Amino acid sequence: MNGLVILIPAAICLGLLALVTFLWSLKTGQYDDLKGASERILDDEAPIRRVDGK
Repeated sequence: MNGLVILIPAAICLGLLALVTFLWSLKTGQYDDLKGASERILDDEAPIRRVDGK
């Protein structure tokens, strides 16, 4: 019974954290252009972007 005192609030906190993270990803537009991202993977003509910006 003592374990439930710790596990239930921990599960609720993790669930709320997951919900907040999901809502944040919706607000910032992470799911706006799913079709475009899948097509960019297959495009051989797309320029390769380097990390240093050149």
